[in-house]
Amino acid sequence: MSKPPDNPADPFKKALAEATKVMADDPELSVTYSVDPPGMSNDAVRLPQVSRRMTREEVLLARGTADSYALRLRYHDAGLHARYAPQGNMARDIYEAMETARCEAIGARVMPGTAGNIDARIGTDASRRGYGEITQAADAPLATAAGYLIRHLATGRELPPAAANVMNLWRDFIEAQAGGTLEDLETTLADQTAFARFARQFIDDLGYGDQLGDDPDADENEDEDGEADEAEDDQPDSTGQDDQGNDEELEASPEDAQDDQQDAGQAQITMDDMADMEDGDESEMPDGEAPLEPPPPAPISDADPNYIVYSTENDEEIAAEDLAEPHELERLRAYLDQQLEPLKGAVGRLANKLQRRLQAQQNRSWSFDMEEGILDAGRLARVVANPTTPLSFKVEQDTEFRDTCVTLLLDNSGSMRGRPISIAAICADVLARTLERCQVKVEILGFTTRAWKGGQSREAWLGEGRPQQPGRLNDLRHIIYKSADAPWRRARPNLGLMMKEGLLKENIDGEALEWAHRRMVARHEARKILMVISDGAPVDDSTLSVNPANYLEKHLRDVIAMVEKRRAVELIAIGIGHDVTRYYDRAVTITDVEQLAGAMTEQLASLFDSDPRAKARIMGLKRAS
Repeated sequence: MSKPPDNPADPFKKALAEATKVMADDPELSVTYSVDPPGMSNDAVRLPQVSRRMTREEVLLARGTADSYALRLRYHDAGLHARYAPQGNMARDIYEAMETARCEAIGARVMPGTAGNIDARIGTDASRRGYGEITQAADAPLATAAGYLIRHLATGRELPPAAANVMNLWRDFIEAQAGGTLEDLETTLADQTAFARFARQFIDDLGYGDQLGDDPDADENEDEDGEADEAEDDQPDSTGQDDQGNDEELEASPEDAQDDQQDAGQAQITMDDMADMEDGDESEMPDGEAPLEPPPPAPISDADPNYIVYSTENDEEIAAEDLAEPHELERLRAYLDQQLEPLKGAVGRLANKLQRRLQAQQNRSWSFDMEEGILDAGRLARVVANPTTPLSFKVEQDTEFRDTCVTLLLDNSGSMRGRPISIAAICADVLARTLERCQVKVEILGFTTRAWKGGQSREAWLGEGRPQQPGRLNDLRHIIYKSADAPWRRARPNLGLMMKEGLLKENIDGEALEWAHRRMVARHEARKILMVISDGAPVDDSTLSVNPANYLEKHLRDVIAMVEKRRAVELIAIGIGHDVTRYYDRAVTITDVEQLAGAMTEQLASLFDSDPRAKARIMGLKRAS
């Protein structure tokens, strides 16, 4: 048996791992590659996956990520960093971005080759987040802009276009508020303690001083002052007198004490009189039941009663045709068809394969010897032989297979912009037509937000003084591209809406999943299947900047647990370049968006291949065990 060829990317990945260990000055550092988002801890880093093709973008992204993490490990003191870290979320985000920029700037001076690699990483990340299309500072993250500006000033290098756009939107504001502080950047860059103090002053200049918390340097000064005060207390008073005289002077005179007693008595009489009056009022009230207290407001989420939403007034559930004029939808649909013409053949073949598998399961069953229905031709011979024999009819029985509804829930976030959203749209198109031919109801939904980085909800929160822990702080937009009962020929143009510039923004997956689940539970079909297609974890900067970092992710996990526990809906998920198996029991992750069509058809076919009643029994046994 011949040995399979080696992965051509393995030598590069091994060399990059060794270079990362050397740069970080940590030979025991663990370096791995994964389709999950990159990450770092004290003894391990997770880099973006490099495929066999080893495209230039993949190589530069892996190098830039590795260099950034290695420089952070080499030039960063975690204990010192934590000591000066602010308490508020926005202040902490700015502080973290500035420290990352500091480490990368030092590395660029010592090892100039790292600068270009990190530029590539910054450019890729900024493009994926849609920073190049932002036109207003309110839509751009301030913390990210601050980090970009610090790196630009410290290295003198131009940023990639998308990152430079975010920096320039905030630059005038930052320099107007903290221009004087920025003059100290050069002198503090190499000293992390001095830079941490510099960062705190910078944050205060930007108007987030209330989020800094206690000053660590002030605590040191208080400790020194406290030791000096204790030493002074041990010395006798120079006057030779104690504080007894002062205490005597503070005592009230007898006349004052008598006046106080009279005032207290008068107050007591007044309170007694008021109590008698209240008792009298109660005795004169007519008999009857006490007024009922208003019921508490219903929780926002059935999965987590503690999940908070600052305001739902500006959330919207809207049909796709209400977000664009008919002629615009037709134009966008034509653009979608044009972009994906090469892909239609492959998707069509997969759809035909799925259709054959589904139709093969539609075994027709009949009830015979009925008084009405379809004439049973197989028993006509008896009638010919004996004309007195009554005609026999048959009636087709309803099958459980046909009594099915499938919902496709598509992530409409900004990171799906480009080819991922185009392929998701065309796959939804073809699968909907295929399933409808097999008499399966199909619903297509999308979820995003109405604004970047918070909409009117955030404006209301700012106007009310920024109360702590406001919960979800953006306006939802849930889109109905096709309802389950709508014929496909009418809904076909609606999927072109996904091509509309400016539609794709943030993604709050938990509430979207709960919304789709409620719609499915309300339907009459016996079997309900919900497929979620997403390329990342829930992200909304306005919410995560003022709440715990896992606030939206926790809610998503709670909703998934609720859906899978109730078992009224069969839930499956497909992650595009993102491991969704850590969220969903039944899920698959694809590394290339071109695999989406095959993954969708295979996942649906595997569900239809299995008997749902047997599957339910198996799931029940697993949960019981």
